[in-house]
Amino acid sequence: MNVIVAVDKNWAIGKDNRMMWSIPADMKFFRETTKGNIVIMGRKTLESFPQGQPLKNRVNIVITRKKDYKVKGAVIVHSVEEAVKEAKKYEGELFVIGGESIYRAMLAYCDTAYVTKIDHAFDADTYFPNLDEDKEWQMTKISEEQTCFDLEYYFTVYERVR
Repeated sequence: MNVIVAVDKNWAIGKDNRMMWSIPADMKFFRETTKGNIVIMGRKTLESFPQGQPLKNRVNIVITRKKDYKVKGAVIVHSVEEAVKEAKKYEGELFVIGGESIYRAMLAYCDTAYVTKIDHAFDADTYFPNLDEDKEWQMTKISEEQTCFDLEYYFTVYERVR
């Protein structure tokens, strides 16, 4: 299982249920990496998408505590365990795509993390666990420095150390 995320230099991922940056190359990487695969997210992450609609060309599994929650084009589950079980019914790689509580709950199931690291500190209220401080994770790849206007960023891959 994989996780895919963009973080700032403090491992922040958002504020007020929104990303704090827009980097077209990162969005393209996310689209190309997850397309044709399975994505697991929380309800608030789904609701942050345009019109609150599931991502096209993917199996969208949404975890929520709301028992009567329904969204056309998404599979609704009510626990991490139920999400993992549901995902096994589909072909393709599995990507955890947020938000903070889903990342924290599902990181233990993941072996690979695709992390876009933005070299800037934003004012944020949600965070991803700092893999640089976690002995179970090791960065195995880092791209050349990329830029988008005044933001510098890197595409990195972390792998769980066994």
